[in-house]
Amino acid sequence: MNGTTIAFAGSALDRADHVRSDPEKLAGLMNWRARLLRLDGLDPLLAPEGGLDWGTLADADPQAELVFLGLTEDGRGCFAEVAPRLVGSVAPPNPRLWQAMTMLGSQDLAIYGGARSLVDWHARHRFCARCGHATVLAKGGWQRSCTNEACKAEHFPRVDPVTIMLVEHQGNLLLGRQPRFPPRRFSALAGFVEPGESIEGAVAREVQEEAGVIVRDVTYVASQPWPFPSSLMIGCHSLTDDPTLTVDTTELEEARWFTRAEVRAALDGDEEGPFIAPPQHAVARHLLEWWIAR
Repeated sequence: MNGTTIAFAGSALDRADHVRSDPEKLAGLMNWRARLLRLDGLDPLLAPEGGLDWGTLADADPQAELVFLGLTEDGRGCFAEVAPRLVGSVAPPNPRLWQAMTMLGSQDLAIYGGARSLVDWHARHRFCARCGHATVLAKGGWQRSCTNEACKAEHFPRVDPVTIMLVEHQGNLLLGRQPRFPPRRFSALAGFVEPGESIEGAVAREVQEEAGVIVRDVTYVASQPWPFPSSLMIGCHSLTDDPTLTVDTTELEEARWFTRAEVRAALDGDEEGPFIAPPQHAVARHLLEWWIAR
């Protein structure tokens, strides 16, 4: 996508798989040089000078689990803590989270996104899905292991694939809005990839289910890790020969076709335009910008 930086992607940390798998190397990084990403639950704390707030391992809750995020260029280990208060928590995201994220540069945002997904997964996966026994952190936080000797199942942080797609017909673009969207906001249609389904199949199924449109020529455009809680947004483009809409109102509040001029006006922030474009952090906005630039 012409070198465009997509939010939450491109962390500069070396994930260092060789360290994760070596308890001695991992323990050797837990020294005074190590950095601890300071979080308020799952939300980022900002340093007084801007950017993410980093402390030392001495700042960690003694009862917390520490997950290894990776290595800096100068070889320091970076960690985040799974605070005890997060375990079993069902608190919604802090409304100020989005404002805080606008104050982070692309590298900080990528580190935070990865940390958030990983910490949240640990907080929600304390028991084995196979036998129900407790699990413990392993491989620096990139695995949880069942404590039942008869089971010993290994569990790994999950990522849920989601297709998010542009649908084009004779130079017009299909966009939809969900009831939870702010007024007048439209975005690309999206949906989870189901078991036994290809990306192309998921795009075709979701568009037909939500808008009643049959698509063809599905192509990949770009992807985005989305840490709410841990999805991989797979951006695609497709074509249709029949623009007739049959909207599933249990999925969408509305779906409409927009001209290239209307999409460009929305991206330019035209308050009198036909709709409001997705926010800068969303891959949907990058898809619209990619489409306009074609």
